Amino acid sequence: MFSFCTDPSILPDWQWMACYLTTGKHMAFYVSFGTVLLLLAITAPVSLGFGFLGAMAARARLWPVRILGRAYIAVVRGVPDIAFFLFFVIALDQAFEWLRHKVLCPDWDQPIRQGNDFVVCAEAKLPLGTAPQWIHETYGFGLAVLTFAIVFGAFAANVIFGAMRTVPRAQMETAEAYGMTRRQSFWRILVPQMWVYALPGLSNLWMILIKATPLLFLLGVEDIVYWARELGGAKTPRFTDYPHPDWRMWYFLALLVFYLAFTKLSEIVLERLMQRLTHGQATMGGEAQRKAAA
Repeated sequence: MFSFCTDPSILPDWQWMACYLTTGKHMAFYVSFGTVLLLLAITAPVSLGFGFLGAMAARARLWPVRILGRAYIAVVRGVPDIAFFLFFVIALDQAFEWLRHKVLCPDWDQPIRQGNDFVVCAEAKLPLGTAPQWIHETYGFGLAVLTFAIVFGAFAANVIFGAMRTVPRAQMETAEAYGMTRRQSFWRILVPQMWVYALPGLSNLWMILIKATPLLFLLGVEDIVYWARELGGAKTPRFTDYPHPDWRMWYFLALLVFYLAFTKLSEIVLERLMQRLTHGQATMGGEAQRKAAA
C-alpha cells in the first residue's frame, strides 16, 4: 500500500509494521470482521423468524403441526451445535445437488453414492465448477447463515413459546369477551406483550450467537478466526516477505478485544430496548421504572 514497501527487508521497524499490516492478506483479515457482522445482521432476524414460526407451530391446535413444531425445538436443541453444523451443512449441500441432479441429468445411469464419494453430473454441482470465486464464497456463506438460523431458531422458538405462555390468560379471556377473534387476540394482545417476557431469553441467545460465530471456521468460511490463525503462525523468509515468529497470541488477543467490545455494546442496546418495552407494563421492569420516576 505504501510506496516504501518495495523491499521490506531493509525497512526500519515502524515502516516494516506499517507495510506488514497493509498486505493483501491483512486486508482480507479486516474484511472478515465485516463478514462476522454481516452474519449476525442476517442470522438474527432470520433466526427470530424461524423461532416465531416454531413457537406458533408448537402451540397450534392441529396436532400434526403442534408435534412438528415441538419436534423441531426438541431435536435441534438436543443435538450439540458443533455436530449439527458439521453434519447439516454437508447434508444440505448434497440434498440441493441431488435435487438438481434428478432434474438436470435424468439420463444418468451411474449410482450417486459410490463408496464414500457423492457423485453428481457436472451440471448439478453447486456452485458450478466454472463459477467465479465470489459465487463459491457467497454460496458457502449462505449455507452457514441457513444453518445458524435453523439452530438458533430452535432456541428462539423455545424462548418465545415460553413467553407466550407467560402472558396472563385473563387478558386473552378479556379480549375474547370484548368480541375479538382468536387471531385478533393473538396479534393484538398476546404478541405485543410476550416480547417483554421473551427479551431476556432472546438477549442471552444473542450473546450466545455472537460467541458462536467462530464456528464459521468449521464451515469453510474465511472468518476472523481463520485469518488470525493463518496470519499469526510463524513465517520464515522462504515463504513470505514479512517473516516473524509465532504471533497468534496477539491476533487472538485482538479477537478477544473485538468480542468483548461488541458484547458490551450489545448489552447497552438490549438494556435500552428492555426499558422501552417494559415502560408502563405490569412487570418487575415496569414497576422499577415507576418507582424511579416517583
